[in-house]
Amino acid sequence: MQNTAILPLFYLPPVGYFSLLQKVNPDFLIEKHEHLVKQTYRNRASIYSPNGKLDITVPLVKGAKTHTMMKDIRISYDFNWQRLHWLSLESCYRSSAYFEFYEDELAPFYNQKFEFLFDYNSQLLEWIIKKLKLTISVNPTPEYFDDVNSDLDYRGIMNPKKMEDIVNNKQYFQVFEDRHQFLPNLSIVDLLFNQGPQAKLYL
Repeated sequence: MQNTAILPLFYLPPVGYFSLLQKVNPDFLIEKHEHLVKQTYRNRASIYSPNGKLDITVPLVKGAKTHTMMKDIRISYDFNWQRLHWLSLESCYRSSAYFEFYEDELAPFYNQKFEFLFDYNSQLLEWIIKKLKLTISVNPTPEYFDDVNSDLDYRGIMNPKKMEDIVNNKQYFQVFEDRHQFLPNLSIVDLLFNQGPQAKLYL
């Protein structure tokens, strides 16, 4: 039986994901060989817009069916989604305390084209870990493990439609909370842009 924790790889993961990373660190792997699970944070992130929660989605090449392995999923560039995502991040967080602190390093992820979703998410995750100053090494699974200790199998966590999956919902200041109150477990960039270097203490 596989006794190492296994986590999915998300696009700009929710805040709770990083609390979980620290909980299982250093004995964990990132799932690379699972079949694509649609309508999850694998290619979607939730941010705080002036109108409330906004989901931004990385489009995938058509034909990416559920039997396609995560490592083989290709990103679609049929339209300029990178520009749309960057404009969304700017409009949502330009007035936050730390957006300008991170934007020059984050912007290249919305200019450079990545072929595979796994590679894109991996590099984003490593950048975020670095900005949070966490001592975490990201290692992918060498194959798909069917027999995983149920207490260590986190591949089904944090579905966007299941709020009970929240790992950390302590409140922190959010730009638009005076309009819509505190929204828990948004993308980690919400925490970074609002809390900056203090984000690690929150986690």
